Amino acid sequence: MGISLDENVELISSSIKYLKSLGKEVHFDAEHFFDGFAANKKYAISIVKEAMAAGADWVVLCDTNGGCMPDQVRETIKSLINEGIDASKLGIHAHNDTENAVANSLAAVQAGVRQIQGTLNGLGERCGNANLISLLPTLLLKPQFAEKFVTGVTPDSLKEITRASRIMDDVLNRVPNRFAPYVGSSAFAHKAGLHANAILKDTETYEHIDPELVGNERIIPVSNQAGLSNLREKLQQAGIKADGDTGKLSMLLKEIKDKESEGYSFDSANASFEIFARRMLGQMPNFFEVKRYRVTTERRKDTIGNTKTLSEAVVVLKIGDKETLSVSESMDEEMNDLGPVNALSKAISKDLGQYQDIINGVRLIDFKVRITSGGTSAVTRVLIDSEDEKGLRWSTVGVSANILDASFQALLDSINWKLIKEGAAPN
Repeated sequence: MGISLDENVELISSSIKYLKSLGKEVHFDAEHFFDGFAANKKYAISIVKEAMAAGADWVVLCDTNGGCMPDQVRETIKSLINEGIDASKLGIHAHNDTENAVANSLAAVQAGVRQIQGTLNGLGERCGNANLISLLPTLLLKPQFAEKFVTGVTPDSLKEITRASRIMDDVLNRVPNRFAPYVGSSAFAHKAGLHANAILKDTETYEHIDPELVGNERIIPVSNQAGLSNLREKLQQAGIKADGDTGKLSMLLKEIKDKESEGYSFDSANASFEIFARRMLGQMPNFFEVKRYRVTTERRKDTIGNTKTLSEAVVVLKIGDKETLSVSESMDEEMNDLGPVNALSKAISKDLGQYQDIINGVRLIDFKVRITSGGTSAVTRVLIDSEDEKGLRWSTVGVSANILDASFQALLDSINWKLIKEGAAPN
């Protein structure tokens, strides 16, 4: 950098003293601290001491390249404490390049530091920073931390952490990680029949905390691995009466597994499972009937010669004795083409009569396509994630050789599930 080690120490000291003279709270982030400590222990310790002597409120130890291991972090901090450094003024700033940012942060806390720097959902440069969404529940719910430390986060606030995580993903327009600890949609999902049976008897068999503590929920998906225990629990969660009829339940389970062999994935689309179960058990309300639909796509040049793609969807519905025809295009307000599925979604939800107020706030937030068999005759699976104005999210699935038809199935399930959820009166 063109300066000596002694000059660097003097720059750190004078900068901190100047900021303190202005009445500022000073956090000194010691970049590359752990690598520096390994290369020159004496100098690294002198930096920390000088920063604290100059009045720094916090000295934050940074694993800048994210290459540290938890034992390295722990032993380094113990060495600082043995040199007389006040651990209550130390912080940790960990990067996640070895997937150890959370582990390193916890190791630092156990060693004595009292500040953790991190980000929501682990956002950050390269592989990200320590994930506060994982750290906070651990600090509040695991006895080795909860019994020793105060975070300032209340239990009621902790129940909002799943929602906070999803809001952040929504702001960034990215799909939430379903496998994220504590807050992921799969964090408390029990797919295998054996697991589901055990969890119904004792939740601690496969859950390390109550999902409600972090604003999440237990999910018992139904798939080709499911047993009757999964099915009973899932039906109960959905408010679907099965009347203890084992024969009827066994038939439903067989039909579900048959559907999954055709390409459906009910463990990824709980709302579609509920719709399918209601239909099979004769408990599906009739809200509206689709008479027909059509989707067209064309490429054309605009007035200045640019090639544009435009899709148009037409949907005819029957609600009671009335038929409605709705037409929508794929263009948004800025004249960006959002595709034929978007046009179809807008057309379906454009005029639903007495149900319109219920579905006005529903929007499509994710659209996934999977080809379940190869070749030109491949079967297409479409998974759609929807969200309403309250932040409630649900997933639906459609399967067809035609991608638009598969999308249409999933969109219809999404609307029907929302109407059932809101207690809409059938026609």
